[in-house]
Amino acid sequence: MSATTPDVRISEIRSLRWRRRIRHSALYLGLALFAVWCIDGTIVADTDWSRIGGLQDILISMGRFAAVDWSLFPQLVGPGVETFMIACLGTLLGICMAAPVAWLGARNIAPLAPLTYPVARGLMTISRSVHEIVWALIFVAAVGLGTLPGILALALRSIGFISKMTAEAIEDVDPKPVEAIRAVGGNRFQILMFGILPQVLPTFLGTVIFEWDINIRRSAIMGLVGAGGLGLAFHRQMVMYNYAGVTSVILVILLLIIIGEIVSHFGRKAVT
Repeated sequence: MSATTPDVRISEIRSLRWRRRIRHSALYLGLALFAVWCIDGTIVADTDWSRIGGLQDILISMGRFAAVDWSLFPQLVGPGVETFMIACLGTLLGICMAAPVAWLGARNIAPLAPLTYPVARGLMTISRSVHEIVWALIFVAAVGLGTLPGILALALRSIGFISKMTAEAIEDVDPKPVEAIRAVGGNRFQILMFGILPQVLPTFLGTVIFEWDINIRRSAIMGLVGAGGLGLAFHRQMVMYNYAGVTSVILVILLLIIIGEIVSHFGRKAVT
């Protein structure tokens, strides 16, 4: 019996490995078939291939954007600054609205947690689920054209990410400082200010900087729905079929994003 036991174990291991390979192969095959089905339904079937033309037509169409309208750059300074301010004001307003949501969405400090916790978590989900363009369309319909709907759209879009990351950081704080302040008679406000806030402040600031960096990208397309900034200039150049002007706007947007990346990089290093 002892001589056959190792052979039995080896056979069992080989059988287990074989079944595992079959399961993995079936999973990969299923994913591949699902990807093919998605490509066929969304790309092959829904694309007007006759309009695209051949490779030469594609290269000609792309070549229209190779030129740059240098005379347009002075006119893009104002929209560029406007886009930057939309991102800053939208992030600032988002911070003001995200702070109470994060407080109510942290189970360990939320007052009336059975009631306020699901409400706050629901607000986080709604904010992150609705695209900023959809928020902008809603606010354009509500308050009209201009930068205000763009600011409000970015603010609402920012609530979900900032408040969720902050609330989770609050729930993961070290309980020892909180217990020490509570042991010497500290109230809820003192616990929040001196026991919790110092622990979550680096995470909060890093999240805010990261969200501001993202909002610069978002603000660049707000104008496509009438919310001002470089997106509006981009839309105008597209409507006029000024392909060189479109390239100019894209270059300004790229420059603005690079500036945001640099500021965001050094800002995150400063708070970590």
